[in-house]
Amino acid sequence: MNKQQIPRRGLVYCLLLISLGFAGACSKTSANNSGNTANKKVIRIAIATQDQTINTATGGSVIREEKLLEKYLPKTGKYANVEYNIEWSSYTSGPPITNKMLANQIDIGMMGDFPATINMTTFQKKGNGVKTLYIATLGYSPTGAGNAVLVPKDSPVKTLADLKGKEVSVPFGSAAHGMLLKALKNEGVNAEKDLTLVSQAPEVGGSNLKTNQIAAHANFVPFGELFAYRGFARKIFDGAQTGTPTFHGVLVRSDFAKENPEIVTAYLKALLTANKMFQEQPEAVATKVEKWSSVEREVVYMFLGPSGLQQLNPAIAQVNFDALKNSVVTLKQLGKLDDSVNPEDVTKWADDSYLRQAMQEMGLDYDKVAKAKALVVSGKDAQTNEEIAKPKMAAQIWLEGEDKVMSFASITNMMAMLQKLKAEGKETAGVIFVHDRDRGWKLFAENSFFVQNGKEISAFLTEQEAQTFANKSGAKVANFQGLQQSIAQKTPMLLGAN
Repeated sequence: MNKQQIPRRGLVYCLLLISLGFAGACSKTSANNSGNTANKKVIRIAIATQDQTINTATGGSVIREEKLLEKYLPKTGKYANVEYNIEWSSYTSGPPITNKMLANQIDIGMMGDFPATINMTTFQKKGNGVKTLYIATLGYSPTGAGNAVLVPKDSPVKTLADLKGKEVSVPFGSAAHGMLLKALKNEGVNAEKDLTLVSQAPEVGGSNLKTNQIAAHANFVPFGELFAYRGFARKIFDGAQTGTPTFHGVLVRSDFAKENPEIVTAYLKALLTANKMFQEQPEAVATKVEKWSSVEREVVYMFLGPSGLQQLNPAIAQVNFDALKNSVVTLKQLGKLDDSVNPEDVTKWADDSYLRQAMQEMGLDYDKVAKAKALVVSGKDAQTNEEIAKPKMAAQIWLEGEDKVMSFASITNMMAMLQKLKAEGKETAGVIFVHDRDRGWKLFAENSFFVQNGKEISAFLTEQEAQTFANKSGAKVANFQGLQQSIAQKTPMLLGAN
């Protein structure tokens, strides 16, 4: 919405009153961006999200486009004669949101753990008594899934060690930056001496991968999967391999929250509703998010759908504090924070009272929600009608043009369906998902590694882990193309129902 302007005649009238000594008759908008016009108070609610960073979808684009905040905004009591001016804005990263929150141009902002750490510590020094509060969690991963290191698709580079002597880019100060530094250290690569690190935003890094102008690019959600899905990059390292948690969260200016607690609660009700929508209709919401973010629905589903790389739980848990602690430690190593910031103080940055109030008003139990298990692939096998009992062994197909994903109890059953689709003349399968046998991470089949033991087929994120598993049984490791060729040579019995 455009900011309210004083009509020209009103301005002339105000100048006349001032000349007569009645300056107080023309009141200005107050510091908290609320004003009174014709006996109606106007309250600005400025919300900043990151549409392409789909972890923020249920706190941003879904609420905005489905008009969920309007549904819950208070309209009685002190809000009985209020006009709401909701200002939405979207950014490609967290730092611009922090700058505008400091300038009191944004009230509620969404960002990842590293930018959030910088945001909250910056406010402690420059907020003039105003703080930012971490009030809810958006998408998160307890292992760090979602951050990734990519190389050009045809690059000979296979491991982080292969990057020695080369130029690697990453958005500095991001969760991906922290992941990359830890991953390089674990691999025995000195980030300062063994390679050249440069800062590049997602769009720049993606462009440079496409044109082979960079050896590798590390990034956060959803670019590690998005660039690979679009066919010009290949993932050589997943943040999940570090085992370090990561998340995106909601921050609010403390002065806005103190003056308008009911509005903050209303926003969190909208967030809870958006989460529920995603969990109940993941394909439908992912399809809508594609329109709002320009991120393909298959990638959105991969992150936030059943057995997705990111979990949706708004509660503020220990795993989130662990992510913030890691952010503090890493940012201090990078010289972005001074020694006055104590990693143990991160718990003081959070305030879940607004979220608890929102849940109470919606009849939800905070502790139950906080302990809820992640949504996983379940239901009936589309090929055999058996129950999907082991999500880590499950597979899925999302055909182009179809509204629903087909799920299978095993990769073997999924391969049987592929053969059936081919026989029916449906050559284009759309996208195929499998899951890492050991950890359950959702994977694109064409970027995964497989080990076949009789009827059982297992998928792995890395070739090394697949080889370790294969060595135990004398089996061979295959990529998806190799697996398809192998299946085609097997007897029909292998493709039959289990």
